[in-house]
Order: sequence, then structure tokens, then C-alpha cells
Amino acid sequence: MDGKAVRPFQAGDLDAVMEIWLSANLQAHSFIPEEYWRENAREVRRLLPEAAVYVREEDGVPVGFIGLQGNYIAGLFVRPDRQSCGIGGELLRFAREQNSCLCLSVYKKNERALDFYLRQGFRIKAWRTDENTGEQEVSMSWRGER
Repeated sequence: MDGKAVRPFQAGDLDAVMEIWLSANLQAHSFIPEEYWRENAREVRRLLPEAAVYVREEDGVPVGFIGLQGNYIAGLFVRPDRQSCGIGGELLRFAREQNSCLCLSVYKKNERALDFYLRQGFRIKAWRTDENTGEQEVSMSWRGER
């Protein structure tokens, strides 16, 4: 093994995964007050071990993760200093291997993520306003060839 793998979340990953979650959210969502993410961190920390989460690691250290609820991508996060290195694509490929279709929501103002998902073959299905933030979200889906 080359020290790079996607694997199921383990309890020992929690601190590193939460650090990735917070830093990636703060970077990608500067249009949402920082307090929003910090206030939600405790609840995410509580729920994360109960979710279907898969971690991408490098030399035993988590650098990204994806959370799945069935075929819904609840979140895909990569450590900011490791973004644009193919890690998000690897996590997405892993999710595609598990599901013939995937769906997700992304903030419209998060142009980098929106562009990433469009490049990955996702299509825009609907627009809505997120009740918690007042920001516009884009619902997207992908269907594989099975």
C-alpha cells in the first residue's frame, strides 16, 4: 500500500476530520458568518461517528472525507492545503462505486465546488434557499452507466 487510501471512518479520525470540516467550510463559505460553522461544529462532531463516512488518508493521516446518507452526499471535504490534488475526485469515485446515482446540494456562491461537480458529470436539478443561512443552494444529481 502506498499510504494513500479511502477507508471507513474510525473513531480515532474524529479530531482530524473535524479540523478538515471546519477549515474547509470557513474557506469555501466566506459568505456565511464564521460563527455559523463554529456553532454547528459540536452537533457535527456528535453525529459524524453515526454516519457513513469514508476517509481519504495519506500516510495514515486523514486529508479528506465524504459523508453519505444512502445516495445523498451529505458532505465532501478536503483539507485546504490538499485541495486541487485529486483527493475530492478519488472520494467521489469511491462513492460512485457504491451507488448508481448520487445527489447533493451545494451553495450557489461556492463556485469552486459547483464547477467541480459539473466537471464530474453532475447536473443541476433545482435551486432553493437554505432556511438556516438564507443562501441559495443548487441541488445536483449524477447517474452512472450500470
